Amino acid sequence: MLAMTGLLSAALFVACGDVESEFSTAPCALYFDNQTHNDATLAAAMTPLSGIFVTITTTSKSGAQYFVFTNNQGHSSQVVFDAKDKQRQQAGQLILGLNGAIIVGYGFSTSQTFYAYDRECPNCFDSNALPLRSYPLKVNSAGIASCSHCHRTYDLNNGGIIASGSGGKMIKPYPSVTTGAYGVLSVR
Repeated sequence: MLAMTGLLSAALFVACGDVESEFSTAPCALYFDNQTHNDATLAAAMTPLSGIFVTITTTSKSGAQYFVFTNNQGHSSQVVFDAKDKQRQQAGQLILGLNGAIIVGYGFSTSQTFYAYDRECPNCFDSNALPLRSYPLKVNSAGIASCSHCHRTYDLNNGGIIASGSGGKMIKPYPSVTTGAYGVLSVR
């Protein structure tokens, strides 16, 4: 029995060695209750098989903080932070990716997978570079994100794989879940 336990332990260590995660390990934290905020731009991206992706950023106007939602179909909206959003921000529980922006949505694929990606190009952005330079991705109406610096394109409908360009890293999605168009969005 002791020998069997040792073999199982050894197998676990071998199986867990040097495995690359399917998800991004970059910091990201967002909890957004669309049942409370009722934002139609975000709701469209949280609808299965919609092919709509929304870029989420924040801004401030006249002392108030806002979420900004811009989708790949040309629509945009802003929602003022409520008291719970402010609490999450003050507690460090509102982190929109590497440089203040993430992209969320369901692709066209039949797998009905909800995705959340960083807006920065994974092949150009370096969080350790000084000065810090942004290489934001632009998402077209078909759900293809492109980088104007390296000219790679990424298919957001299919897990962020490189659609065109010379090799490199795909965009790894963040772990995320939605409870429906006018439900909760959680990205970790």
